[in-house]
Amino acid sequence: MFQTFKNAWKIPDLRKKMLFTLMIILLYRIGARLFVPFVNVDLIADHQNTQRMTSGVFGMLNLFSGGAFEHASLFALSVSPYITASIVVQLLTIAIPALERLSKQGDEGKKKINQITRIITVVLSLITAFGYVRLLEGSSASDSFLLVQRSDGAMYYFAYATMIAAFCAGASIIMWLAERINDYGIGNGISIILFANIISRGGTMLTELRYLLMNAYYDTSSGVWVTKYGFDKWKTGWSLVGGIAGVVAYVAVFAALIGFIVWFTNSERRIPIQYAKRVVGRKMYGGQNSNLPLKLNMAGVMPIIFASSIVSILPTIAGFLSSTNGFRKFVDNWLNQGTPLYIISYIVLIWLFSYFYIMISFNPVEVSNNIRSQGGSVPGIRPGKPTSDYIKKILNRITTLGALFLILVAGVPMIIGAAVPNLTKLATFGGSSLLILVGVALETAQQLEAQMSMRNYKGFLDN
Repeated sequence: MFQTFKNAWKIPDLRKKMLFTLMIILLYRIGARLFVPFVNVDLIADHQNTQRMTSGVFGMLNLFSGGAFEHASLFALSVSPYITASIVVQLLTIAIPALERLSKQGDEGKKKINQITRIITVVLSLITAFGYVRLLEGSSASDSFLLVQRSDGAMYYFAYATMIAAFCAGASIIMWLAERINDYGIGNGISIILFANIISRGGTMLTELRYLLMNAYYDTSSGVWVTKYGFDKWKTGWSLVGGIAGVVAYVAVFAALIGFIVWFTNSERRIPIQYAKRVVGRKMYGGQNSNLPLKLNMAGVMPIIFASSIVSILPTIAGFLSSTNGFRKFVDNWLNQGTPLYIISYIVLIWLFSYFYIMISFNPVEVSNNIRSQGGSVPGIRPGKPTSDYIKKILNRITTLGALFLILVAGVPMIIGAAVPNLTKLATFGGSSLLILVGVALETAQQLEAQMSMRNYKGFLDN
């Protein structure tokens, strides 16, 4: 993959696209550090005061925003509204016949679908921005990050409207930057920005590793250095040898997980297709063998996004309430991140959404009809319904493997984080974020390889 980027850099056209993409990422990172008006910057700068915006369900949002969420910057909402809008439009395309017909009208239909996605993004940004400002305001004046209070009267409502407009504008700018990458850069714009955000939190992961090592041999309860070897004080502080072993084990598991994700992402089940010979005019076409490749992880990271969005609804609502509220106490005790019920619900939803996403994104009947219309058939299977049933049977098996893979990648780190408190933040970084990083890197490398092959293609006239 690194060789692909190196070779692409030597081609002037591709080098311009890569530099343009890097420039957009730089602009995004600048916007991620621009504060909006009426936010107490000094209070935000103290990380001890921002625990409620980085713990629980908000930890993932902060990770995907590259730290902009906890700093209440212009790009705090990050790509979440656009991703949610894209999911909503995709679901509506299946449910509403008019949108389904629109999606099949080529470039014109795609432009109209994109316009609908933009409108829904703005609407969702307004709703999300309102909830985010409420989170910044807190339940009382003592834990508020705002420079205005309700007692300020008209100024308070003006500040509220200004902050909501600023956060909504930030989400719209991110959408515009992503589209510029699609038009003039390399890769999918939203994926590239999300990739850059997760990478920017790599320093935080290294810091957590250092803290893990420090806590391994410094007993925080007694305030003395632990010299006894072993794991007898793992809750408050491990021994030096135990801590080093824990860090080495985490790095080894991290590297093995990356390799496993790369292998599984590139794996595919190929259904052989045989095309019959046919004569058109004076030429004969067909008579060749091909295959229908089905990725083992066809759903990608979408089931994880769906599942995390559903299970985080109640904890997110509870986060806006006072700590003494009965509903919030119930959610914190039973439905918050790390609780058994939360983890079980998360895993079950990943399983269900894996099948649901395949159902709405892949139509075996349509694929079977396309194969038959092109004069192809699966060896040993009759065209038509038997072919679609055969493809559906293989698809169900693949989806089962893909769902188990996603549960292993996203669910197991969450279980480890709940069982070992020292690894909570490290577990948050793993799993789904690694899946996104690997997926975006492989997809971008494949696009570069495709464009390089187009530019280096030599026809029969050059032979």
